[in-house]
Amino acid sequence: MVDIVSSEAGIPRPEHPLERSGSAKWFLPAFGVLVLVGVVYVGYALKQDLAEAKTVPWILLGIALLIALGFEFVNGFHDTANAVATVIYTRSLPAEFAVMWSGAFNFLGVLTSSGAVAFGILSLLPVELILQVGSSSGFAMVFALLIAAILWNLGTWFLGLPASSSHTMVGSIIGVGLANQFTAPAGSATSGVDWSQATNVGVTLLVSPIVGFFAAAALLYAMKFLVRNPALYESPKGNAPPPLWIRGLLIFTCTGVSFAHGSNDGQKGMGLIMLILIGVVPTAFALNRTPDINYLEAYKSASVNVEQALGKYVKPGATVTDAKAAVQDAVRTRTWNDQTTAALQTYIHNTTASLQPYASVEKVPTDLVSNARNDIYLIGEALKLIDKKQLLPMQPADLKAVTDYHKAVDNATKFIPIWVKVAVALALGLGTMVGWKRIVVTVGEKIGKSHLTYGQGAAAELVAMVTIGMADRMGLPVSTTHVLSSGVAGTMAANGSGLQWATVRNLALAWVLTLPCSIALAFVLFIVFRQVF
Repeated sequence: MVDIVSSEAGIPRPEHPLERSGSAKWFLPAFGVLVLVGVVYVGYALKQDLAEAKTVPWILLGIALLIALGFEFVNGFHDTANAVATVIYTRSLPAEFAVMWSGAFNFLGVLTSSGAVAFGILSLLPVELILQVGSSSGFAMVFALLIAAILWNLGTWFLGLPASSSHTMVGSIIGVGLANQFTAPAGSATSGVDWSQATNVGVTLLVSPIVGFFAAAALLYAMKFLVRNPALYESPKGNAPPPLWIRGLLIFTCTGVSFAHGSNDGQKGMGLIMLILIGVVPTAFALNRTPDINYLEAYKSASVNVEQALGKYVKPGATVTDAKAAVQDAVRTRTWNDQTTAALQTYIHNTTASLQPYASVEKVPTDLVSNARNDIYLIGEALKLIDKKQLLPMQPADLKAVTDYHKAVDNATKFIPIWVKVAVALALGLGTMVGWKRIVVTVGEKIGKSHLTYGQGAAAELVAMVTIGMADRMGLPVSTTHVLSSGVAGTMAANGSGLQWATVRNLALAWVLTLPCSIALAFVLFIVFRQVF
């Protein structure tokens, strides 16, 4: 049990905010009913989806899903707890009710998420491992990155450090990519880590805490200038809640951070679960079985358009004997030549021809589904070399055909069933229920030298809510933990409250060490699991 004696002298133990219980009688039963309903729904929906599968390796599927949900469960220890720290320590809500409230909006955030962050994270993985996700190397990849992330998150949680689950997951993926290159046979090509994408994600993760610190400090200064109400900048008095308008502001910012956290962080688990489902049960999950029967026709039309556009750039005499192999080589080496253009045009033509007889995904034979997905995915990765890397200069009209094709590829291969979102939301909520106190105490008591004021709590959470929400819309992963804890530190500095430098040093150390440690863990585990699977 965490020692919850306040670090601020003069606050009697009975008045400690973590000991306030406004919902103890109904809190656990209500949450238990919610979990039970969610589990029943997830089980029913999964059974319905698996009806499309020929065979189901139940044991492997069960273990993989439990580990993936375990990552989100541990994520709940770290990140969701940050959203409730300010409302608890300003006595805006009782601790248990605050956790329940935050969990509800986490749930809504997960359900309404776009999926862009989920597949943005997965794009860091080597392309050949994604295409071979159902093979031994694919299983080694999934288990290595998940277990590495869980181990590091558990370690930092045990020490009460608000480490970043986003940093941990990115580091684990990079570790797997490096290990894949290290274990590749001599002379074989491997795409390894996409360092341009990794750099974009890394910069976002590194810069967002700095933004959180200075933006929260600036916002607190602005509030003091514009809202000259002394009560907003004073520590809570006894057990009394803040004035009604301040309380409403703090609950609003807590709600926004919870919703944004669910929308952004929950997607990491969704992407990994989809990777597992595609690898273990490809006939049921390789292609999107959406109720919209027109999307496959839209894909065929987009394929024809991009094939015609590429035809304008095929050089006379450029021929290939194995179109797929040539496209794979281009994706792995991220290079382009005249043969690549001809190969890609041929590959697109052949893929579209194989799907032409079928009006919808339901009509596609199960034996063809997995191969069709891999073909579509590989074509999409090859076309990124045109519209992202600009390795083949094209006219604007032809480039539009490429971007339209990417939209059709996303409809076919990048989808997340509702039951996956529900399962992730439940795992996040359960993790919060079990481990929230450790991180709440760190954020509420151990960052600054004085008690968190109403204005500080509102400024830190408002900045976190906006930052995370914007990142979600842009498909970029950010750390709720780092943005909010750095925001609290920024308000402490701006308020002249002083910082507990031992805590700040430990937070910075966890921030710096997370990437290299998770990379090393995943690297070792991938090599070990390659011998197991």
